[in-house]
Amino acid sequence: MSEVVARPRRRPWLRLFVTGLVLWVLTVVVTFATGNPNLVPTLVLLGSFLVPVTFVVWAFGRRHSGEVTAELLFTTFITGGVLGVLSASLLESYLLHPSPGLFFGVGLIEEAAKLVVLAFLTRRLQHKYAIDGLILGASVGFGFAAFESAGYAFTALFTEQGLSLMQLVQTELLRGLLAPVGHGLWTAILGGVLFSASGRQHFAFTGRLLLSYLGVSVLHALWDGMHSIALVVTLVLTGTRYQFSLLERGYQPQPTGTQAELFTFLSWGGLILVSLIGIGWLLVVRRRADREARTWWRVPAYR
Repeated sequence: MSEVVARPRRRPWLRLFVTGLVLWVLTVVVTFATGNPNLVPTLVLLGSFLVPVTFVVWAFGRRHSGEVTAELLFTTFITGGVLGVLSASLLESYLLHPSPGLFFGVGLIEEAAKLVVLAFLTRRLQHKYAIDGLILGASVGFGFAAFESAGYAFTALFTEQGLSLMQLVQTELLRGLLAPVGHGLWTAILGGVLFSASGRQHFAFTGRLLLSYLGVSVLHALWDGMHSIALVVTLVLTGTRYQFSLLERGYQPQPTGTQAELFTFLSWGGLILVSLIGIGWLLVVRRRADREARTWWRVPAYR
């Protein structure tokens, strides 16, 4: 009897990521070498979409229901991402003004926009399993992140000294590294909570969903405002009278070496803390989703 050799599990998300990364690096090298502006759109799109698309493909392999098709995932990623960005931009333009609560307002608006788009695009699903809500929520969130990152990367290209490819590349690298713990994570949490009633054909507005929405919005606000928070805390802890007097007169004081180190520690430490809270929360929602899925499959068919 011939021996059967087990084949390793295929990982399409890994192949996609490696291929996309190689293409992005090649585009960076050729763009810097030739200075060809026609390559900028390719550079922006590859860098902005690589990580979000990879995570969506990875999540697709863990869906619970056959109703979550590749077509639906593509729709939530593209349509959800674009509609989320457009609606958030409109609301922020008309409703928000410079104030201490600006970041919280941005969090409330953007998370609401993504949640509404997610509910609208998935309203026709016959069974709304929480695990599928996690995946589809992440898809909308990563779509939002991809289009938002493309905008930031394009804007970073323009500086006072002219076009800066280095600024563009640095922006894409930073946002690519942070993408897994940003919009995709927050909307995945909301999607899991929204879909948490297994087998229900219609969405329900619950107290848990409201609290989750507010909590995710706070994490979003802390993430966006961490630079300002770290700056204020650094000044409160180490600021001198001379520095405060300069600030009162509208001048920006030069930070000391100790202040620069403390600011960097607080900035990155704060982002890491917010990320850990979000990941821990997602794991809790995921465990609850797994329990609901097991309960659903134990229910007799005649029920």
